[in-house]
Amino acid sequence: MTTPPPEVSAARRYDVVDALRRGTVPQSGLDLFAVGLDRFSAALDDDVAGVTRGGSAFHAVRGEYGSGKTFFVRWLAERAKRAGLAASEVQISETETPLHRLETVYRRLTERLSTATHRPSALRAVIDSWFYTLEEEILDKGEIAEDDDEGLANAVDELMELRLADVARTTPAFSAALRGYRQAVAAGDGAAAEALIAWLGGQKSVAASAKRAAGIRGDLDHFGALGFLQGLLTVLRDCGHPGLLLVLDEVETLQRVRGDVREKSLNALRQLLDEIDAGRFPGLFLVITGTPAFYDGQQGVQRLAPLAQRLATDFTTDPRFDSPRAVQLRLPGFDLTGLGELGRNVREVYTGVARNPERIAARVDDAYVDDLAAAVTGGLGGKVGIAPRLYLRKLVADVMDRVDEFEDFDPRLHYALTVGSGELNDVERNAAAGNADDIELDLE
Repeated sequence: MTTPPPEVSAARRYDVVDALRRGTVPQSGLDLFAVGLDRFSAALDDDVAGVTRGGSAFHAVRGEYGSGKTFFVRWLAERAKRAGLAASEVQISETETPLHRLETVYRRLTERLSTATHRPSALRAVIDSWFYTLEEEILDKGEIAEDDDEGLANAVDELMELRLADVARTTPAFSAALRGYRQAVAAGDGAAAEALIAWLGGQKSVAASAKRAAGIRGDLDHFGALGFLQGLLTVLRDCGHPGLLLVLDEVETLQRVRGDVREKSLNALRQLLDEIDAGRFPGLFLVITGTPAFYDGQQGVQRLAPLAQRLATDFTTDPRFDSPRAVQLRLPGFDLTGLGELGRNVREVYTGVARNPERIAARVDDAYVDDLAAAVTGGLGGKVGIAPRLYLRKLVADVMDRVDEFEDFDPRLHYALTVGSGELNDVERNAAAGNADDIELDLE
């Protein structure tokens, strides 16, 4: 059992517990109760270290529903941010974020951009930090006086153009918008500054007057998005964030779109990997997630041979011999032992913020945690792999919250596991289809 260290803040524990109470994956604090991810730590830390040195990295995370793909990528994002990287998690969907429209992917990236010190969206904070860094670099040379506003502004513009020279060759609008943003800030024009930050983030419906003043036209398109990503990586690197972890989650949704859209999306992914291999995106750590059917089936990666060749990984050996350095990383999911360990870790996190931690420890003991895991799994047709979300929600909201609040509440005497169909998602509902509308299991 992994006990969270004493220095873990109460706020961090509260965030974890509150997310689990709602049945969602916490945005942070996942290292407090992670189970089975140690085998990936060293290899992924090496990837992060390579990215901080100006390299790039890519992995395709593979797992069925419930195997912990979202948990895995958020756990990785925390490790990356501790190393100084920025991170962004983008959910791929047919309507909201289609993969074949990279301008939409870029827009979602900037909306979800975060660092160790800034929550989403951190785009404006990053850009402001970048300009501050450029100013400090110029002032440190001692060639321009600190009160020479005009001279400093001109020097910053020159240094900015130098840093973005590679980007400007293909996407000159990126540096033009940055220059316009800085001028708007200096002039106290908050509306224009906000509009240009929005445009740099790929947003549509930006005021035409702001774009006109900055000398830019139109909206970001598919091809311009790659240039903007290149520019963003440069800005991040210069202001102390040596790279970006970009997660494209739920890429398996491509299997459900029209054939022509699927082909375009797979080709966009192949193009992105080609650009990474060509060295266009130093500092980019790209991770995608998908189900085995997406990687192996004819409605997924196998439809595009060049992409299938890039992602090919041998999974014929025992999963315990999977290499954590492979292109595809297989998440085997939980067994009952692992599910019980997960529950005990969450209990330790909970006791750190409970009003009555001794009562939690006494009444929600190891045996009860294991019994609840078995009961929830049984209610889902014995499918352990899809049980973690529902199990942790029941453990936190139905059991530990009540034990903490009510002195005379004993879960073995006063709680019978009941799962209404309304609180199940589609996968869980299908697994529980052989049971009655409500699952009722006695844990005495």
